[in-house]
Amino acid sequence: MKTLTEDQKKYLMDSIREIPDFPKPGILFKDITTLLNNSEAFNLLMEHLTARYQEKNLDFVAGIESRGFIFGAALAAKLGVGFVPIRKKGKLPGTTIGEKYALEYGVDEVEIHIDAFRGREGARVLLIDDLIATGGTAEAAAKLIRDAKGECVEACFLIDLTFLGGKEKLKPLTSFYSVLEVV
Repeated sequence: MKTLTEDQKKYLMDSIREIPDFPKPGILFKDITTLLNNSEAFNLLMEHLTARYQEKNLDFVAGIESRGFIFGAALAAKLGVGFVPIRKKGKLPGTTIGEKYALEYGVDEVEIHIDAFRGREGARVLLIDDLIATGGTAEAAAKLIRDAKGECVEACFLIDLTFLGGKEKLKPLTSFYSVLEVV
């Protein structure tokens, strides 16, 4: 199932709990743990993503810490490709490369192992995370894939908070796909 029906999208969205005022007042947090503990919803999502990416000739799936690890590792296993974690600075052992990105009040950094793609220059990589908001972390992750000599084939998100415009930061770097949109 390469495309989802509106009913299937609604089912997935309804399986995601909303938590008001988390992590701070005014934020309506999309809690994916309720999708994860619903095997029917999680299987629907993974079947959809597997169908979408099975013919893209991927070499790796790269997931952004931490919820991207859940979707990325599961999808990589289904596709029979390697999984690569993209983590906050200082969390990976071994030699890494990093990319800084702007936060509302400051700067943060994500890292990838310099040999994440096992020396395969031009490795075809799917970037995945649960949600894209302003796009800073996703942009940094896509740049890391490039800097590690991979090709970011697409950036995939379960949810796009479209009103925050994050996908615009990815347009110069890769194509973009979201399963669900919150406008």
